[in-house]
Amino acid sequence: MKKNSFIQIFRLRKVSYENKISLNYDKLDIDGLPTLNIDCEFKDNEKAMRIDMADSAAEMLEAGGFVDVKTYDNFVNPGNGIHEMGTARMGRDPKTSVLNKFNQIHAVPNVFVTDGACMTSSACQNPSLTYMALTARAASFAVDALKKGDL
Repeated sequence: MKKNSFIQIFRLRKVSYENKISLNYDKLDIDGLPTLNIDCEFKDNEKAMRIDMADSAAEMLEAGGFVDVKTYDNFVNPGNGIHEMGTARMGRDPKTSVLNKFNQIHAVPNVFVTDGACMTSSACQNPSLTYMALTARAASFAVDALKKGDL
């Protein structure tokens, strides 16, 4: 691995606040509900992360004894990945985030979002165990809130 590789990857992880989903009240679905406006694109940060992930993977393979390792980038647009994240950002401030620390929607307390939408960024590994942990924490909080009559 490159010297200070972790620090380089960590510096690449920035949030793209411009990426968002909003409701389109001018275009309704067959049930009369607003459709989605999706405004999302990979920025320089995401593009740099892809290059760094490929380079780091090649370095690990070569360190393991593999030879003639070649990387590639089969670039796809947002929406074609299986672990995309960040459309319902978690945070303390309802002005800058959708969810609180228990994955509860700030504006709708009886709705919890426990998939990758709450995570503002990701790395190259599978985040499924993190989703499971977030779901368990949210469910525990919801059960306690129901018992107290808060939900």
